Amino acid sequence: MHRILAFLLAILWAMPLQAASVINDTEAESVLGELVAPLAAAANIPDGRLKIHIINDDDFNAFVAGGEDVYVYTGLLKQIKTPDALQAVIAHELGHTLGGHMAQMSDRMAAEMKRTMLIQALGVGLMVAGGNPSLGAGVLAGSSGVAQQSMLAFTRDEERIADNLGVDLMQRAGQDARGFITVFEQMHELTGVAESKINPNRINHPMTTERLNNVRTQIAQQKQVVRPAPDVVARRNAQYELVRAKLVGYLEPLGRVQELYPYSDKSDAGLYARAIANMRGGNLDGARMGTQTLISRHPENPYFYELLGDIEYQFGHYDDSVDAYEQSLKYAGNAPQIQTALALVLTERGQPDDAARAIELTKRAILTEPTPLAYWVMARAYGENDAGRHDWAMAEYNNMIGKADEAKQYAKQAQRKLKKNSPEYIKAGDILAK
Repeated sequence: MHRILAFLLAILWAMPLQAASVINDTEAESVLGELVAPLAAAANIPDGRLKIHIINDDDFNAFVAGGEDVYVYTGLLKQIKTPDALQAVIAHELGHTLGGHMAQMSDRMAAEMKRTMLIQALGVGLMVAGGNPSLGAGVLAGSSGVAQQSMLAFTRDEERIADNLGVDLMQRAGQDARGFITVFEQMHELTGVAESKINPNRINHPMTTERLNNVRTQIAQQKQVVRPAPDVVARRNAQYELVRAKLVGYLEPLGRVQELYPYSDKSDAGLYARAIANMRGGNLDGARMGTQTLISRHPENPYFYELLGDIEYQFGHYDDSVDAYEQSLKYAGNAPQIQTALALVLTERGQPDDAARAIELTKRAILTEPTPLAYWVMARAYGENDAGRHDWAMAEYNNMIGKADEAKQYAKQAQRKLKKNSPEYIKAGDILAK
């Protein structure tokens, strides 16, 4: 059987989210987190509270849930070409939060529902009063349309307000608000022809040309312009290009990768995308050559070592894979996905002390970011030598992936083998109590 890709296990462990999946990747989350941080600070969101979630979906979309969780679609990341444009999208979504739009939407929907019911009651009343069902039918049929038009107008207004608040947020955060212009210009290229045939009163967003003109006017009226320093912009652009290349390399068909990053492209992003695609396609020699070139250019980039660890694992070169992952952690610091990937290789290599190191790594990963894979690898590391903790880790794994019956079965087995009142015994009891 073809060896399991460490990336697919440690990075693309999919958790269901309405037919899509969440991608966990240290590099992408780090780069996006740095872009979001100044916006969060300007929005008075406490440090570290705004979380980035990357959704594996080709929609050109992003949204904020609960005021502190930003969901960004891979389709957006692959198409948005600059970091400041991505910041603009997130600033717009935060604008909805700052404007209290979700609460207002709920109140408005409740009001429209009451309004619809009153109109429908009037229609029914006309039917009864006249003894003729057709008399009130028009009122009854039109009630839902009235509410729909009202809601569409309401959401269009909210989108305009979110744009304005987003531009203001970018300005207060010292970021380049011209990213809004970039986004709307790109959206206009994608939807301009279709929008020309649409009734603007039948959609829930203002027309893109209107939004583009509005943000241009607002940005032109800035009294004091504060933007990131040129060296910061250059570094962000380079990092963002690597994230986009990584997503393309892992998620697009090989032909599409070669179309976007042809072999004539010797940039870091081009080498990165092709190396990943080559690994996916089984061309491990080509993948390793490209990755080693990247490392020679950037010997302290943790994510190039991470990719090399993936590739060497595919080769079955466990020693080389471990060395590469250790180098990755040296430069990345506390990176749960990379820690879990290294632990997985250690459990497969099976040298003396590998199991203990794998347990240590997964414990550290779980403290920072509990994932099903981390518990699964931990269970593997405990193995038969510590059957009680193995069963407890498998209980946690099954609990996280939604297999309640299996989780309770493992939890019962764990409690029979563990010392009472040990941490794992108590945690197994928590699963049984659900």
